[in-house]
Amino acid sequence: MSDYYVLLGCARTASETEIKKAYRKLAMEYHPDRNSAPEAEGRFKEITEAYEVLRDPQKRAAYDRYGKAGVGGGGGFDFHHVDLGEALNIFMRDFGGMGGFESIFGGGRSRGDQRKGQDVKVTVRLTLTEVALGVKKNVKIKSLERCGGCQGSGAKAGTKPTTCTGCGGSGEVRRAARSMFGQFISVAACPTCNGEGTVIPEPCEVCRGEGRARGERTVPVEVPAGVSGNNYLTLRGQGAAGPRGGPSGDLLVMLDIKDDERFERQGDDLIYDLSLSFSQAALGGAHEVPTPYGEETVKVPSGTQPETVLRLRNKGLPVLGQDGKGDLLVRVHVWTPEQLNEEQERLFHELAKLEGEAPKRSPGFWSKLKEALGA
Repeated sequence: MSDYYVLLGCARTASETEIKKAYRKLAMEYHPDRNSAPEAEGRFKEITEAYEVLRDPQKRAAYDRYGKAGVGGGGGFDFHHVDLGEALNIFMRDFGGMGGFESIFGGGRSRGDQRKGQDVKVTVRLTLTEVALGVKKNVKIKSLERCGGCQGSGAKAGTKPTTCTGCGGSGEVRRAARSMFGQFISVAACPTCNGEGTVIPEPCEVCRGEGRARGERTVPVEVPAGVSGNNYLTLRGQGAAGPRGGPSGDLLVMLDIKDDERFERQGDDLIYDLSLSFSQAALGGAHEVPTPYGEETVKVPSGTQPETVLRLRNKGLPVLGQDGKGDLLVRVHVWTPEQLNEEQERLFHELAKLEGEAPKRSPGFWSKLKEALGA
C-alpha cells in the first residue's frame, strides 16, 4: 500500500478539514455502490484506512514519526487493514451516506454498526522494570454498559422490540425518481425507527429504552515488553456499549512511563553513570551496576579514563515485537575529592612526583559513546 498522504492526495501539512475533504471526494468516486469496477472496492478500503489514521491526531503523529509500524504495521499493535464493512461504516459515520443516492443495491449495511458505542480512553502508568519485563494491568473504567434490566434490548422485561411497520424491518425507506438519465432509487433511514428496523412499545424502566446504563468494570490489559511513551494499545470492543444492542466501542490504553533516576533511556539502550575514584579507575576491577533485571558485574579495565563507555550486551530494554534487547552502556566518571586529610594529601604529593606529565587530551565522551554504539 502507498503512503497514506499519497493515497488521499494530501500534503503532509494538510489540515484535518483538508484530509476529510480529500477523503470524501475519493470515497464518492470509489464507493462500491457507485463504482462497479473490479479494483474500486480495494481502492475504497485503502483510502478509508488512510483516512482513519490521518483523521486521528495521535495515530497521525505516530504515522508521521514511524510510518505504518507506528499504527500497527509492526510492533504488535492492533491496527489492521479495514474490511469492506468497516470502510462503509466509517464513511456512513462521518458523511451519512451519499446525499440521496446512497445505494441501488441491498440496503442496511450501516444499520446496527452505525450505532456503535463510543471509544473509551484510559492512561496506564508503567515503571521501567515493567517496560523491560512486560506486565498485565487491571484497569477500571467507568462507561455506558449493557443494561442488566433488559440485556441491552431497550425493551421492558417480559416484552421485546417489534418490527417497524414503516420499513418492514429493513431500517430504510426507498423512493424511485425518474430523470433524463433514467430511474434513480434514493435510500434514507426510516423516520419511524431511525434506521433500526425495530420499535419499542414498552421501554425498559432502568435505561428508558436506551439499552445501556452507567457502570464500572475491570478490564485486564496485557502490556508487551519494550513499549515507549508514544505507543498505545487498542482493545477492540472493550469501550462503551452501543445503544440497543449495538456493538461496543474500543478501549484506547495510553502509556505513561515513569522516569527511572538510575538510567537514561536512548531507544532500547540504557545509560548508567558509574562514579569511580582515582585509584579505582587506575587499578581497575569489578563493580556492581543495576539493570532492569537485577544487579550485574561490569569489569573496569585498569587505567580507565573519564567518560569511557563500557557495554553490557542485552541488558537494555527489549525491542518491541522482536526477540532482541538493547544494551546497558556504563558511562564512567572519575570522582575528584573536594577535601583531603593530611595523610591523603601526603600520598597525593608522593604520587605527583611519580606520575610525570599528563598525556594529551583523550577523545571526548560523545566520541566514545558514538564508538560504543558502533556508529
